[in-house]
Amino acid sequence: MKPSKEYRRAPTGCIAAMATSENDYVHGYSHAESGRLRDQANVLTELLHHDTLYPAGSRVLEAGCGIGAQTVILTRQSPDARFTSVDISAESLAKARESVEAVGASNVTFQQADIFRLPFADELFDHVFVCFVLEHLAQPSRALRELRRVLRTGGSLTVIEGDHGSAYFHPSSDRAQKTIDCLVEIQSRLGGNALIGRALFPLLREAGLRDVRVDPRVVYADGSRPVWVEGFTRSTFTAMVKGAKPQALELGLLDEASWDAGIRDLERTAEDDGTFSYTFFKGVGAK
Repeated sequence: MKPSKEYRRAPTGCIAAMATSENDYVHGYSHAESGRLRDQANVLTELLHHDTLYPAGSRVLEAGCGIGAQTVILTRQSPDARFTSVDISAESLAKARESVEAVGASNVTFQQADIFRLPFADELFDHVFVCFVLEHLAQPSRALRELRRVLRTGGSLTVIEGDHGSAYFHPSSDRAQKTIDCLVEIQSRLGGNALIGRALFPLLREAGLRDVRVDPRVVYADGSRPVWVEGFTRSTFTAMVKGAKPQALELGLLDEASWDAGIRDLERTAEDDGTFSYTFFKGVGAK
C-alpha cells in the first residue's frame, strides 16, 4: 500500500541506511538515532562482518553509508582497500566523515549520490557493499541492477538485511508483537519492506548475479549473555520499535495504552528470565 504524502515523513526508530529521498528513511536523522546505529554496528560487528574482508588495493563501493557506522568497521577490517561511500543525505554524510576522522581512517572517500542513478562508470568497482539499505527502497531490484552495473565482471556484491518477522521472544506476547507489526506497516507505507531479509536470494538472482549464497546470522540473547541483552534487545531492537510510537499513533495503528503495554512486554524479554532472537541475512553474489 502506497502512503499518502502526509505520511511520507521519517519516523525516528529501526535497523538500517539509504532511501530514495532523505524523507523516506524510516528511522529518521535524530541524535538518538545516530547513537543507536553506532551501538548496533558495534554489537553486531563479529556476527555480521567477521568475513567482510577486501584485498589490498581493491576498489569498494559502500552504497547507503548513512552516518558511517558500517564504514568505520569496513575501513578497520580492510585498511588497504579503497572505499567510496555514498549516501543521499548530506547530513548523514557529514556525520560519516566525522566518524571516520575520529578513528583516523584515511582509505575512504565520501560522495552524495542516489542509489538509483550512481555517478560512476560501468564496472568501476571491484566490490560493492550494501547494509540495511534495501529494506527502505520501493524498488530494491532496480537498485541492485544499478549496483551490478558499476561492479566489474568477477567482482562481488554483498548485501546485509534484517527481517522483523524473524523476531521471537519469551515471555511470548501478542501485545509486543503488535508493536513490531506497526513498525513493519509503517515501513511498508513509506514504500519499504521490513521483511526483506527472507527475499535476498531471489532478489540477488533476479538482478543478474551468479553464485548467490545467503547465510542467516542469528542473534540470541538471554540472561547468560548480558552484552547481547543490553546491546541488542534493549539498545537496538526495543529502542528501534519505541521510536515508531508517534507514527503508529498518528496512523491509528494502535491506541496509546495498547502501544505502551506492548513496549512493556518487549522490555520484559530483557529481564533475567527473558529471551530474544532475531535473524539477519547476509547475501553475496558475483557478476
